[in-house]
Amino acid sequence: MSRTGYKKGLNRRTKTLFLTLFLSVLVLLVYASGILIPGEAAGTNIQYAGQPPSWAHPFGTDNLGRDLLMRTLKGLSVSVTVGITASCVSAVIAILTGIATAAGLRGVDGVIGWIIDLMMGIPHTVLILLISFSLGRGLKGLLVGIAATHWTSLARLIRGEVLQLRSAHYIAASRRLGKSGGWILTHHLLPHLAPQFIVGLILMFPHAILHEASISFLGYGLSPEQPAIGIILAESMRYLSSGMWWMAVFPGLLLVLFVLLLDRLGENLRAALDPYSTQE
Repeated sequence: MSRTGYKKGLNRRTKTLFLTLFLSVLVLLVYASGILIPGEAAGTNIQYAGQPPSWAHPFGTDNLGRDLLMRTLKGLSVSVTVGITASCVSAVIAILTGIATAAGLRGVDGVIGWIIDLMMGIPHTVLILLISFSLGRGLKGLLVGIAATHWTSLARLIRGEVLQLRSAHYIAASRRLGKSGGWILTHHLLPHLAPQFIVGLILMFPHAILHEASISFLGYGLSPEQPAIGIILAESMRYLSSGMWWMAVFPGLLLVLFVLLLDRLGENLRAALDPYSTQE
């Protein structure tokens, strides 16, 4: 590569890193703001019920007089907490099954491959509904449902990476030098798989948050007492006909923007970790 091309790629990579850092801070601020908001700020106040957006209440108030901005921020924090927990569990399942299918016995590869094909053939929402309903709904069923349905794509990616690494020359050299399978896994495979794991984990966040909101909207997720975005949107459906449009529009827009922000963060992190993508 020429010196000019190298500097251009380096500058693009630096910009990507700064954008990734900015998006990370923005996500953390949204998440922290929801946690730090006191419960009284989103409490019931009947005398302010059904007020449209104003300076005092930028998102308006709902049918019980609760400030929708405060409630939406707290709902996003709940959604992020559920998304992080479910995505971490799902990513761990993905890396374990991906390594097992590529490095294990042929029978193990066949069984796990069949499970992946089966789960990918069923829509995520339907599968999460079935799992959540069978576990009695609530937070437990929602977490298990999301974690059990989002690992398949990452597991396939990791399996392909491991299959390529198994034929690498330095892996063969390590085997000839008498290195054990555990040593090769910790010193060669896992460091190479770490970027795919991190990017895959972050890219699971928006999917997990959207599925949490959709399942809660249908009434099979979090309990109605919790300020989740799906519950806020479900409650707003009863009052749209009476002209209280802000109950659905602003929480829905904030959810979409936050999900797009997480998706952009994952894409930029993928570019930052890939030295070739920033130089194309």
